[in-house]
Amino acid sequence: MAVAFTKEESFETASETLIPDRPISAHPNLVTEAGLKALELQLQQAREAYDASSTIEDVNERRRQAASPLRDLRYFAARVRTAQLVPDPTSIDTVAFGSTVTFSRDDGRVQTYRIVGEDEADPKAGSISFVSPVARLLIGKAVGDVVSVGDQELEITAIS
Repeated sequence: MAVAFTKEESFETASETLIPDRPISAHPNLVTEAGLKALELQLQQAREAYDASSTIEDVNERRRQAASPLRDLRYFAARVRTAQLVPDPTSIDTVAFGSTVTFSRDDGRVQTYRIVGEDEADPKAGSISFVSPVARLLIGKAVGDVVSVGDQELEITAIS
């Protein structure tokens, strides 16, 4: 049916509900145990939000309310399905996925980050993605090693 024969409100609502999918990284979906649990929880929350929106009687409002949860449902289902659980490192000799690494910067700042999967990364909370530039430089290095990031050097002071 042509748009001319639909309610204007329905056309506007339909355009509001066309939310692009969340981009999925081309990198392997490596996750820690906590990261996998967080993805599963987010998938469940998206499913619950979508189910709640499906009870709305007004079709236009239902479309509006379902758009975001449906997009999240697709994203988190794909991320859980492709998750590759990586066990915690068994050694603290070198930095690896799941390691917590402390390093000092040239300017005297000391920072500590855990290297985790992309969905789990939150630098403000002390975790960075294994594909981040800093993590890529640190993985495989040992205490005392120095890596260059731009015009700064980072010296690894502890691994746990």
